[in-house]
Amino acid sequence: MSFIEAKNLSVGYEKEVVAENISFAVEEGDYLCVVGENGSGKSTLMKTLLRLQKPLAGEIRIGAEGKGKEIGYLPQQTVVQKDFPASVKEIVLSGFQKKCGLRPFYNKEEKREAEVNMERMGISELQNRCYRDLSGGQQQRVLLARALCAAGDLLLLDEPVSGLDPRVTADMYELIESLNKEGITIIMVSHDIGAAIRYASHILHIGETIFFGTKEEYLESPEGKYFLARQKESREEKTDHSGSEYSA
Repeated sequence: MSFIEAKNLSVGYEKEVVAENISFAVEEGDYLCVVGENGSGKSTLMKTLLRLQKPLAGEIRIGAEGKGKEIGYLPQQTVVQKDFPASVKEIVLSGFQKKCGLRPFYNKEEKREAEVNMERMGISELQNRCYRDLSGGQQQRVLLARALCAAGDLLLLDEPVSGLDPRVTADMYELIESLNKEGITIIMVSHDIGAAIRYASHILHIGETIFFGTKEEYLESPEGKYFLARQKESREEKTDHSGSEYSA
């Protein structure tokens, strides 16, 4: 049974459709990358998966046999969030807030799991540091540990390397890949088609047409060939522009 299954899904706001006819399935252990042009509806789909808004049409099922499944979520950070005045340990533990319900404290098992997840992310020595004093890469590791506490087997990552330098970006991708190899199902929104092709098992392309399939199938599809060509042209334009500025 699929972790997540969508059939003829339309997403948007109120009565305005942003993307429609989306069908896909996520199986246990998959690594799905959601790609597409800016404004194509990727973020709107993510909000729908997180149950922050209802689909406008179609159906979506999250969890086996109709039972709900919690999703560990790593959002894009705002400037305010990056400056949050709390310790690393406090932020990681906050991943359990929904599980706590009305209970006003974290139990021993939750505290132990938080320690384990901080160790997995390589941030145990930072647990008493203030979150806002950390580097961008360290902050993302903290938020990943928090997401693992919220739901340890299904993670939704929204542009997890946005704003990070190339070295830290590579480290983050390798960390996410290692989690997937441990058996954690990954759904990642990304504008980085190169990373999607390298790491993902499946691609969901949202745009004027919708594609869902393996990354090998995506590379041979009209959507994949067009999008890859567009990104190549964009990179070449940036390189030419940078080179002309440098030579001047």
